[in-house]
Amino acid sequence: MRAIQIQTTGGPEVLSLIDTPEPAVGPGQVLVKHAAIGLNFIDTYQRTGLYPLPLPAILGREAAGVVEAVGDGVSEFKPGDRVAYVGAGGAYADYNVIPIEKVVHLPDAIDFKTGAACMLKGMTAEFLAERIWSVSPGDHVLVHAAAGGVGAILSQWLHDRGVHVIGTAGSPAKAAFAKAHGCDHVILYRDADVAAEVRALTDGEGVKVAYDSVGKDTVDASLASLAKRGLFVTFGNASGPIPPIAPLELSRRGSLYMTRPTLFDYIDTLDDFRASAAALFGMIAKGAVKIEIGQEFALSDVRLAHEALESRATTGTTVLIP
Repeated sequence: MRAIQIQTTGGPEVLSLIDTPEPAVGPGQVLVKHAAIGLNFIDTYQRTGLYPLPLPAILGREAAGVVEAVGDGVSEFKPGDRVAYVGAGGAYADYNVIPIEKVVHLPDAIDFKTGAACMLKGMTAEFLAERIWSVSPGDHVLVHAAAGGVGAILSQWLHDRGVHVIGTAGSPAKAAFAKAHGCDHVILYRDADVAAEVRALTDGEGVKVAYDSVGKDTVDASLASLAKRGLFVTFGNASGPIPPIAPLELSRRGSLYMTRPTLFDYIDTLDDFRASAAALFGMIAKGAVKIEIGQEFALSDVRLAHEALESRATTGTTVLIP
């Protein structure tokens, strides 16, 4: 089969297309033939070495496709089943072997591209909106990169809950996209003082939660936008890791809270994993969340995909097609 492998960390140039044997399915596993593969910022963090992996490695954490074979002890999946998965490495390939604890049946109403695009980003939006902090109808929140993969899903999810979403975006086109996907207001962060705009939109109070996947470039704006006893959620490093924050800084800014969560701590049990996926599929089914696939790349063009993602040239989600 074809796969994308890295033998060393670095820029997109370290991504190499190789031929490698199709993996053999083992007990408690399913062999999935990929129809589409999700692209995520975590892939770039692993490629650069920010999130270290044993090398050589095949990148990719989510995909959708058809079960080709099942291992011993597997009864809930069979060959021909439509499935999606998240959390298992090695998705940048034609096939992958996945433990059944990381696979779910893909509803017939959800196509493979959407299935591949929605799992990691959609389940991240689920725990951010539903489980990390109690937000109520009428609350104001700030969502950075609101036209991005997680941002657009999270904004729609919160909007469905009656939350007022203030988003940030880098261009008028992305601002229009964010407004069409759950944001009540969008701030062009290149042209405006984000925190000042947030204060103006909230009568000086600030937001209850700042959801920040950008990192180094936006941390100051996030902290300055929060209301007293607000929560700073830093869950990504698109512009680089944030510098250390002294605890007294949180006190000075209004007794703030701060968390640095990862999806995999919120879906680390089978019950949580399946409940999160079911909640996501339910939001898609009722039309509250639309997964916008803004870009498609052939698997062999994965370098171009990484370059586009890292340069913030993408909108919505991106998929790789084997």
